[in-house]
Amino acid sequence: MPSKAPKTFHLVSLGCSKNTVDSDSMAQLLGNAGFRPVANPNQAGVLLVNTCGFIGPARDESYRVLNELAAHKRGGQLLIAAGCLTQRYGMEVAQRVPGLDGILGTRRWMDIVDVVTQLRRAKHPEPLYHLPTEAITVGTDEHEALRVSVQGASAYIKIADGCRRPCAFCAIPLIKGTAVSRPVDAILAEARALRDLGVRELILIAQDSTDYGHDLGMKEGLSTLLEELVRAVPDVDWVRIMYAFPGYVTDRMIETMATHKQLIPYLDMPLQHAHPMTLRRMRRPANMDWVRETLAKMRTAMPDLSLRTTFIVGYPGETDEEFQTLLDFVQETRFDRVGAFQFSFEPGTTSEPLGDPVPAEVKQARYEQLMELQQPISMEKNQAFVGKTLEVLVEGQGKVEGSGEPISIGRSYRDAPEIDGVVLIEGDVPAGEMVPVRITGAMAYDLVGTVGWGNQGVIGLEALGVK
Repeated sequence: MPSKAPKTFHLVSLGCSKNTVDSDSMAQLLGNAGFRPVANPNQAGVLLVNTCGFIGPARDESYRVLNELAAHKRGGQLLIAAGCLTQRYGMEVAQRVPGLDGILGTRRWMDIVDVVTQLRRAKHPEPLYHLPTEAITVGTDEHEALRVSVQGASAYIKIADGCRRPCAFCAIPLIKGTAVSRPVDAILAEARALRDLGVRELILIAQDSTDYGHDLGMKEGLSTLLEELVRAVPDVDWVRIMYAFPGYVTDRMIETMATHKQLIPYLDMPLQHAHPMTLRRMRRPANMDWVRETLAKMRTAMPDLSLRTTFIVGYPGETDEEFQTLLDFVQETRFDRVGAFQFSFEPGTTSEPLGDPVPAEVKQARYEQLMELQQPISMEKNQAFVGKTLEVLVEGQGKVEGSGEPISIGRSYRDAPEIDGVVLIEGDVPAGEMVPVRITGAMAYDLVGTVGWGNQGVIGLEALGVK
């Protein structure tokens, strides 16, 4: 690439919040090296796509974005594919995306500047592959990159990467490698830096947050980290925990969450299914008695607990009886939030010998039936908050369709960014503010309210579809 190429980059981040942290970390490193981000790909010297390759639809989106950028790529521009798709399908990606200059995997995202430098130093007739097998994680001292992604007044902190669980359907260990925890001191330093930036919510993420510290020789590593965290940043309003693994939510973790107000009573624990035989085929924890007992302990310790989970429908061998057990469990347990996915066949996983025998139309029907069952449960859960006051973190503003009246959009402790609901607030409240909101209406997934402790009126509920 000619030396006169601009030191600018255009970055597209696909996939989950864990991927977003990697994207923001690469952007920090490029910025430290003198590169400037630009929104227009035509103005960029470097085009960087941090791909997702977890399941088929995500791979399709990654290829679409890469090929669109490749089709409009100008002379002198570099196109680099990074992330999950490239880590797992490196050579195939190069074959399917003509004009690709570099391939960088998930395990060494911190080498992005080296890859760009190598590509700019000399012309490469073939894409430059940078796919080391060693999975490492770093703190701020090594590479001057915070392992965080700031989203307004909230921020994700990645506490670990990779996974050592044996789940048969999951390609994450193939993509990320085994679990590697980050040092406690590095995480605390980042939490303090985010606090100093005015961040009000810290969201701890990993493929399996409850496995944090195992590779560091820590027992109850997540509980230890949480206790250190609340001491380090007592003035951060909320600390949210994502992606707990069944069987590893311990009594100490429950007590820690219940004891510290900052640790909000919210937990995302993907269960994947409720029938023991299905779970055994998934190579997942199959002791549903433990699940019920643990959920009961959590709800006793934290009466305001908001529980989110995820299920897979159409897993190989899932019978009508097994699916009915899942429906019965959802009806019995009454989760606040439920996400569902149709099984995606992934070559190379340990479920590959099972094939993909459940017909697509059966998967779709089961998915729809599960979500239809959950919707009135979600509505009932939301309606229970009408007349109560919730703290809400405001994220932005909008207008009521039709009347044009201003509304503000925020989240309560019950709502993780992007995957859960929102709270719609009458009037214009500045983003980043934490305000008391009296809930005046409920929808299946969202709430509506007014600022303050009293009943100050109900915003255009009919226009919003609220009953």
